Amino acid sequence: MERDDVIEYSLDAHHSDEDGKKIRKKIWIVTALLSIITIVEVGVGVLWPRNALGADSGAWLSIKLFYIVLTLVKAGYIILTFMHLGDERKSLKYVILVPYIIFMIYLMFIAFVEGSAINAIWAS
Repeated sequence: MERDDVIEYSLDAHHSDEDGKKIRKKIWIVTALLSIITIVEVGVGVLWPRNALGADSGAWLSIKLFYIVLTLVKAGYIILTFMHLGDERKSLKYVILVPYIIFMIYLMFIAFVEGSAINAIWAS
C-alpha cells in the first residue's frame, strides 16, 4: 500500500553534477576552516598553559581574549554557513548578528568585572 501523504523530497531534487561539486567543495572549505581554528585554539592552550604565564599577567588576559574572539568567529561562521545566513542580504545579516554581538560583549563585560571582583575578595 503506497501512502499519498508522504512526499519524497529527494525525488524532486534536480541538481546537476556541477552543483554537487560546488556543494561538496563548500563543505570541505567549511570543515577545513573550522578545523584550523580549533587546532589553533588547542595549540595555544597547549603552548601557553595558565601556570606558565601567571594568572594575573597581561599575557594571560590577551590569551583569554584571543580564545573568545576565535570562538565568536567560529560561531559566526557556523551561523552564516549552516543556517544559510550567508546567502541573505547584508542588512538582514546585521539585524540578526549585531544584537548577538552586543549581548556577547555584555556577557563578557559582566564575566570579567564580576570575576575580577571575586578574585579581589579571595585575594584579600
